[in-house]
Amino acid sequence: MYKSLETLQASNQIEVRFLFLTCSFFPKGETNLQRSCQIPQTQMLLSSNNHMALPLKALFASLLAIALTLPDLHIANAAAARHHPHLSSSWRHAAHHVVGKRGRYHHHRGAYAHPVNRHAPSSHAKHHRPRFAPGPWKQAHATFYEGGSGTFGGACGYQDVVQQGYGYETAAVSSVLFNNGQTCGACYEIKCTDDPQWCQLGQPSLIVTATNLCPPGGWCDPPREHFDVAKPVFTKLAKDYTAGIVPVQYRRVPCQKQGGVRFTITGNPYFNQVLVWNVGGAGDVVSVQVKGNKVPWTTMQRSWGQKWETNAMLVGQSITFRVRASDGRFTTAWHVAPSNWQFGQTFEGK
Repeated sequence: MYKSLETLQASNQIEVRFLFLTCSFFPKGETNLQRSCQIPQTQMLLSSNNHMALPLKALFASLLAIALTLPDLHIANAAAARHHPHLSSSWRHAAHHVVGKRGRYHHHRGAYAHPVNRHAPSSHAKHHRPRFAPGPWKQAHATFYEGGSGTFGGACGYQDVVQQGYGYETAAVSSVLFNNGQTCGACYEIKCTDDPQWCQLGQPSLIVTATNLCPPGGWCDPPREHFDVAKPVFTKLAKDYTAGIVPVQYRRVPCQKQGGVRFTITGNPYFNQVLVWNVGGAGDVVSVQVKGNKVPWTTMQRSWGQKWETNAMLVGQSITFRVRASDGRFTTAWHVAPSNWQFGQTFEGK
């Protein structure tokens, strides 16, 4: 546990000095610990003209004595930490540099290692928001509309709701719920209520994804909150299609998805449009950022539905996306698209 080793050569003498630290870092009153830890300052002068045997023996004896005291110092360190938690940080730091785990000596070259504060929060700690939770029940009505897997995702930009994992359990929502496309991808639990003539009594609730807009007119006029359900699943709410319209209760629920968020890139070298889909949790998307190897984080603009655009030049670069949902949670798909990506391709985040 030496502080410095100086080798001086002058005339016919070689002066070797070993300066050993005393444990001055112990607080007052710790006399027993001071005594057990104190190591005297030793200075030894060797002359090249004299016999070297005796001084070398003394040197080796001193080093051996120091080596034997290291385990005791480690024990003293642990005892002091248990019985005297208010010992100064300088003492703990010095003890850390002398004896490491299992009594091994650690030598640090040219660097000062700061003591770790295990009670202070790490600057790299992840602060997660709570997972999306179901919302309160509300009253609305539901109808149905005809179409196919390629049209039920129209206003949100989904190309094929079946192939993209949404299935036919989808709905076009009134403009109040659609919110200029922000609600695209959100999931709702719907159940038919208060109409024994037309409701499927005892039928489980229907979970649908908002994938389209029910344009203003009739039941979809503002300020009504209305669901125009895809025809193939309407009979999970009502007894048959002749019901036409049924009263329902609904609430927002978390979306359950398989795999990660997906990004379909279209456009040209001067204009990039990205469809963001298969979003779990809240399901909707309120902001998208993109980053390339040479392009810094850039906020994309909503084109329509869940299609986002930017004029950033991204061709030939590895692309990273950051997606934020309405509940404040976000996910970052680092380098999801390799540098040789092509327009029309779809990439999946983790």
